[in-house]
Amino acid sequence: MMKRFRTDSLTAALRGLLAVMILYCFVPVFAYGQGRPILTRHMREVVANKEAMLVGRLPATQSLQLNIALPLRNEAKLDELLGEIYDPQSPSYHRFLSVEEFTQQFGPSQEDYDAVISFAAANGLTVTGTAPNRLIVDVTGPVAYLEQAFHITMNVYQHPTEDRTFYASDREPTTDLPFPLWHITGLDNFSIPRPANLVRVPNAKGGTTGSGPGGYFIGSDMRTAYYGLTGVTSLTGSGQSVGLVEFAGYNINDVEKYFTNVKQSLSVKVVGVSTDGSSLSCTGRCDDTEQALDIEEAISMAPGMSQVLVYVSDTSDVSIFNRMATDNIAKSLSCSWGWSPADPKSDDPIFKEFAAQGQNLFAASGDSGAYRNNSRYVYPADDAYVTSVGGTDLTTNGAGGAWKSETAWSYSGGGISPDGIPIPSYQKTAGVITTANKGSTVYRNSPDVAAEANTDNYICYDGTCAGGWGGTSFAAPRWAGYLALVNQQSVSVTNLTVGFINPAIYSIGLGTSYGNNFHDITSGSNGTYSAVKGYDLVTGWGSPNGAGLINSLAP
Repeated sequence: MMKRFRTDSLTAALRGLLAVMILYCFVPVFAYGQGRPILTRHMREVVANKEAMLVGRLPATQSLQLNIALPLRNEAKLDELLGEIYDPQSPSYHRFLSVEEFTQQFGPSQEDYDAVISFAAANGLTVTGTAPNRLIVDVTGPVAYLEQAFHITMNVYQHPTEDRTFYASDREPTTDLPFPLWHITGLDNFSIPRPANLVRVPNAKGGTTGSGPGGYFIGSDMRTAYYGLTGVTSLTGSGQSVGLVEFAGYNINDVEKYFTNVKQSLSVKVVGVSTDGSSLSCTGRCDDTEQALDIEEAISMAPGMSQVLVYVSDTSDVSIFNRMATDNIAKSLSCSWGWSPADPKSDDPIFKEFAAQGQNLFAASGDSGAYRNNSRYVYPADDAYVTSVGGTDLTTNGAGGAWKSETAWSYSGGGISPDGIPIPSYQKTAGVITTANKGSTVYRNSPDVAAEANTDNYICYDGTCAGGWGGTSFAAPRWAGYLALVNQQSVSVTNLTVGFINPAIYSIGLGTSYGNNFHDITSGSNGTYSAVKGYDLVTGWGSPNGAGLINSLAP
């Protein structure tokens, strides 16, 4: 009996070993370092400097989902065109491209795109999705195949600042394609996207009274404070859509309960879009606080828009961003999540497509106060191609009343880009960076604008409703809803949306009509930086001043 047991055990072990060996034998074997380098960085610094302790190898049979990104064609020409599209003196001003036009002029060639698909198949990877703009090829495959295809070893490491392990490659990936790739998303899970540090302080109502249950602010209070007009001729976002970036699904019952509780009708369609097969629902132990509040706040600011598109992926930001670009339906986009990419320029080709197509992405600046050199989870709020949204403490003129005053929220994220993103052209104009605001003339400064974010807001989430919530997670979708109002007016006059607003708002901020467009917030700080006259690194240019800003952005 003992002899038979040992023989059977040995046979089983050999079979298991053979299965793993087969994975490695069916793909070509390359020496490390071979192949063409990829144009962006992938290695995590904590791996390169050995700060993260090696735990072991990632199992060879474990399957991973990747997004293989190709570089843009004629990127210098695209940059030149974007300058013309956002120059009011140019004949190309606001002449946005369609997805087809963008792909034809700046997308990878069909030949190169087909070559990546063939490369994936030849290396045993399964192509799970392709994109109309030819920027992304979605693939899945076992670790063994990925290691051989990209000449890397996938290891498991102990996270240096979080109580978990993470997987990552031990070196920069390379390929044997005849042209360079742009980026490969999914080769590590060092940074997992998370909401912008949502804050709840029960029984906190800030310095004013909202019109919601318990005297808390509700979304319609923001519409009154920042837009102000009511009646049948008001802008409601009619014909417009807002797109939301979410890394988990949502429960529509929470949204419906919210509008029931605040005694308002819900006439805007909420449409879920899974970008990689991730679940659109959020029940059981799933937390939909961020997702629900994003929907509730965007709709409250623009209660007559056509739809809110909720783009969901639990694995990849690039799959969300690229789907937003190729759908090209929502011209106003919002992201209240933060993470730390391996290379902060990896999403820029898609963000440039947003700008070329007349889309604007708002990103919550975070809720941990001033940025530090080692701040994580700031991105994408410090990217040059997004509108970064800081936080304020709003006071209204009574419950549900008009704007009265505003100070900087002490937890508002802001400062000099911890990702080292270069200063964009719209911040280089004289008068933006001053001695008073302590901004950088070398790196990107955040935020660009701001809105109410103190812990005096009421929302419904996870099957319940409560007040005391705050965070720049509220400010970003509020601005997205506000831009839907701007775009409604713009379309009615020019049949075009206004696109990426940063070049325009910096011009407005330096102009003589600044006070008619923004509430300039000059008191309060986020620790390192103080709110000052004009632009600052706590509240940007401030919050929207009613119809004044709308009329300037969409004359």
